[in-house]
Amino acid sequence: MEIRGTAALITGGASGLGLATARRLADAGASVTIIDLPTSAGAEIAAELGGHFAAADVTDAEQVGAAVEIAATEAGAPLRIVVNCAGIAPPAKVLDRDGNPTSLADFERIIRINLVGTFNVISQAAAAIARTEPTEGGDRGVIINTASVAAFDGQIGQPAYSASKGGVHAMTLPIARELARYGIRVNTIAPGIMETPMLMGLPQAAQDSLGQQVPYPQRLGRPDEYAKLVASIIDNGYLNGETIRLDGSIRMAPK
Repeated sequence: MEIRGTAALITGGASGLGLATARRLADAGASVTIIDLPTSAGAEIAAELGGHFAAADVTDAEQVGAAVEIAATEAGAPLRIVVNCAGIAPPAKVLDRDGNPTSLADFERIIRINLVGTFNVISQAAAAIARTEPTEGGDRGVIINTASVAAFDGQIGQPAYSASKGGVHAMTLPIARELARYGIRVNTIAPGIMETPMLMGLPQAAQDSLGQQVPYPQRLGRPDEYAKLVASIIDNGYLNGETIRLDGSIRMAPK
């Protein structure tokens, strides 16, 4: 499917993987709408890219619905691309240092943002994409989600994060099967250790140590490498219902 002449909706598009994706898709000719929090730099970035910004919480159906409406009606092109990058990754162990249960609210918050939020965006956006006219090849759109290698090799302190990203991976195939009738493909990327704002805030020695854990290349992944994979998934019309690891072949240690 061609990127040029389409509208693209990107959650978490004001930073990290989402920002790299927004820039790459805009450079490729898409009209980009960024969903991010009101406190983000989303408005400035959207203006820089000639796109739109929708301040929204991905767990709020009404706010996401309004953002989808902007992408579908104000971009001047059919909404065909959705990339879910919004998410959080705070640690949340089962037991605290004293052996007491940790807050259930912390676990629920991570699941709600990473998993429920992703599903909410898929649901709202798929309804809009399904109403568009298909291309000559029968395509209406592509939805790309973000899981993590933690979905498969979760570390100590990551039960909530791993569960949320494992859920994103697990729902990819059934959603792809359901939306096939509309000509909508659904895929997921599972990044490894990437140069996100959170990791880039660590001392250089810590970043180097993390990069050395990657078999090859021995470095952190770059956000634009994620964005390149997004563009490849959009381009490859036979790629559907798949989760792709983007991790330099790392397999995470227990901690």
